[in-house]
Amino acid sequence: METLNFEHYPMSIKNKENKRYIFDVIRKKDLLLTPEEWVRQHCIQFLLQEKKYPVSLINVEKSIQVYGQMKRYDIIVFTPNGKVKTLVECKAPHIPLDQAVFDQIARYNLQVDSEFLMVTNGLQHIYCQLDYHQKTYHFLRELPAYSIES
Repeated sequence: METLNFEHYPMSIKNKENKRYIFDVIRKKDLLLTPEEWVRQHCIQFLLQEKKYPVSLINVEKSIQVYGQMKRYDIIVFTPNGKVKTLVECKAPHIPLDQAVFDQIARYNLQVDSEFLMVTNGLQHIYCQLDYHQKTYHFLRELPAYSIES
């Protein structure tokens, strides 16, 4: 798999029936190792190792309804009281982070009202903070680390 713009994290990769699988520590199961899954698993480790988010607050690939259609978000980080803190959209490294990707995460966010958004293809990471009271947003240099006040 391609080297990504994340720290090096140990990953559990297995071969089964001529296919490669990677272990997801959140879902606690082996998943087919696709380029997008490679990015998603690195992003999970980034949230756990670098940003210190507790495993119990991270949710991966669950369904939500967007404009009457069922969609699956990549990663959501909750606050301890159950609000959505961060919504993450992961793309394969060859997918550019263009307007279509931002439109996608914006549609998903209409359903979850996250404070922070992260879009990544593993090579480029873009972070954004939303202010619902002022109806504004601004881009960040990095995603804030977990704190008890989150």
